[in-house]
Order: sequence, then structure tokens, then C-alpha cells
Amino acid sequence: MNASQFYEKFAAEAEKAIVGQQDAIDLCALAVVVGGHVLLEGVPGVGKTLLAKTVARLLDLEFGRIQFTPDLMPADIVGTAVYDLTRREFQVRKGPVFTNVLLADEINRAPAKVQAALLEAMEERGVSLEGQQLPLPAPFLVLATQNPVEYEGTYPLPEAQQDRFLFKAVLGYPTDESELEVLARWDRGIELRDPVKAGVEPVLNAAAVAECNAEVQAVRVEEKIRRYIVELAGATRTAPDLALGASTRAEVLLMLASKAAAAFDGRDYVTPDDVKGLLRPAFRHRLVLRPEAEVAGRTADSVLDAVAASVTPPR
Repeated sequence: MNASQFYEKFAAEAEKAIVGQQDAIDLCALAVVVGGHVLLEGVPGVGKTLLAKTVARLLDLEFGRIQFTPDLMPADIVGTAVYDLTRREFQVRKGPVFTNVLLADEINRAPAKVQAALLEAMEERGVSLEGQQLPLPAPFLVLATQNPVEYEGTYPLPEAQQDRFLFKAVLGYPTDESELEVLARWDRGIELRDPVKAGVEPVLNAAAVAECNAEVQAVRVEEKIRRYIVELAGATRTAPDLALGASTRAEVLLMLASKAAAAFDGRDYVTPDDVKGLLRPAFRHRLVLRPEAEVAGRTADSVLDAVAASVTPPR
């Protein structure tokens, strides 16, 4: 199975449950083959949780969910050691992070030490527990959700921790046509809160992910494209509206995601359009706006649009 076929199966199956959120579906597909994580932001009821369940279902991978709350502890995520009276020794009890697709629901509802426990696992692909370094299953994908409203009682992710995510996908309200389709499916008895009841089938697997990842790694990135990525990141660091620009990690992840986008399109080389098309979701969560820019109504996306316009793409 090549990358184009992988994407076609992924998108077609996801659309059985997810209506009107094609951009988020595409970003999740890219993240799966690149080995990155996705931060899903949107108001309640637009399909964030359902998207995570659907991804696990169609990939036929183990799914885990953690509901983040203020009283959550790091051990509730990574696990702990429990004393076995029979054996008279401590036994490691793994936490819910030991899965393939993990939904970190409302990640900004838990304090920083809990967020840090998850984000360490995301970066290291392993957990230090009772002096042991335990590897996480492969593939490992975190889909973390956060609500852009109701900030009372939340713990916003620090910029350094948001930098661990490959993409930030913003799920807005679907179009009228998409919402009409949602109502029509529910009216026919198709329960869209459950991917199984929505008809999503496990059409892919871990082997298909590994095969697609190998194809993505073989995609060529010419020096002029790499220079274009560096220039885009550099422009964010000097933009007058930004107090913090994109990191080196952001450049690397944007390049890898662009390679995946090219492979999905059936090409073995990256174009400037691949890079430009992923600039917003790859960079938006890594930028810090200056207070005066926020007062003026600027957003990370609008600044990135200006950055893209200021950097001449290679030919």
C-alpha cells in the first residue's frame, strides 16, 4: 500500500463519522505517518473526541482516554508501583498512556505537573517508572483536546509544552450543508458519537502505518525547500507582532509533515506549496503574540499569513 492509498482509505473511513472537519482529518492522517501529535481545539460538540476514537478504530489500534481534571496526578497517567503481598515485592502497574492512540481530553484542565508527565512521554516515547525506562507501544499518537472558551479553572499549556505537538488543528463550526448531513444521519439512526455505530471499519493497521512512514522518509527535500522553511521560521522571529517565533523543532516537523503531504499527493519530492499549506497548523501554537498585537485584533494565523507573503518561495 502506497501513501496515496493510505490517505484515501483513512479519509474515506473517517468521513463516515466526522462531517465537515476535513482539515482536521487530513492533519491527523499526516500526524499518524510522521509520528507526531495533534492538539485539537474547538468549542464543545464539534467532534474532537469522536475524531480521536475514529482514528483508533480505522487504524485498528488500541485506544485509551484520559479525562483531565484538576485533581489528576502524574501516576494516573504513567502508572505506579503496587506492593504485591504474595510476592513481597513491588509490581509496576502501567497507566493509560501505554496505548497506541491516546485521547487527552481537555488537557488544559489538569495542573502543569500532570501535563508535563504526558508531554514527556510524547517526546521520549517512553516512561521512567520506578527506575525503569519503559517504552511505549508503536505507533504512539496523542490527540489532546482543549476548549477555547470557559478558561476559569484551567491551566493553559506553556509555549514550551505546546511545541511538542506537530499540529494544532482548530475545529470550527461545520457549514450549513455539513450540519444538515449530521442531522440526516442521526435521523436515519446513525449514532455519530460512536465510530462503530457510524460504520467505521478497521481498514488500516500498524503495518500499513510503518509502510507509509518508510515511503515518506524517501521523499526528497531539495536544499532550496529547506532554506525556504528556515526563512519562514526566521521571519516569525523578527515579526514585529510576535514576542516568540518558531523553534528549530518547528522547522523539522514542518519539513517532515511536508514530505508526508507530498507522498499523499503521489509525489516523491516536496514543493513550496506543501510547506506553505501546512504553515498555519504547524506554527500557530508555537508563536507568542505581543500584547499590543492582541489588542489590535491580530492572531497567530493572520501573522503567519503576513509572514508567508513576505518570504518569496523558491522556483
